Amino acid sequence: MAQGRRVARVAALIRREISDLLINGIRDERVHQGMTSITEVEVSGDLQHCKIFVSVYGEQIEKDEVVAGLNGASKYIRGEIGRRLKMRRSPELVFQLDRGIERGHSVLSLLTKLETERKDMQDNQLDKDEDL
Repeated sequence: MAQGRRVARVAALIRREISDLLINGIRDERVHQGMTSITEVEVSGDLQHCKIFVSVYGEQIEKDEVVAGLNGASKYIRGEIGRRLKMRRSPELVFQLDRGIERGHSVLSLLTKLETERKDMQDNQLDKDEDL
């Protein structure tokens, strides 16, 4: 179980450092096109591989460019992570677009639409009952 706690702690540290690098360290213009946030960091048990899920606010083209910019800067970010966390071997970084927020928004909009339809049906039913 100690191994799992270490992996979770390293993931939290990597998330913090990459968030700081997004603000101060990365100069690639593609990365700064949309509002970017780190939603989740998954580190493998041997600390050799790391998936970083990012959420980008903006159009799909901007999202793709931000992820491409982050993957392009992954070697620089990997080096910075190794120096800042004083790790002997820093993990390979892969950035992926997190679509969870988009899915949540679409589910909420569907629920809102269903709620308004239900209210409209109830109002129509009440109007019919009053007419009788």
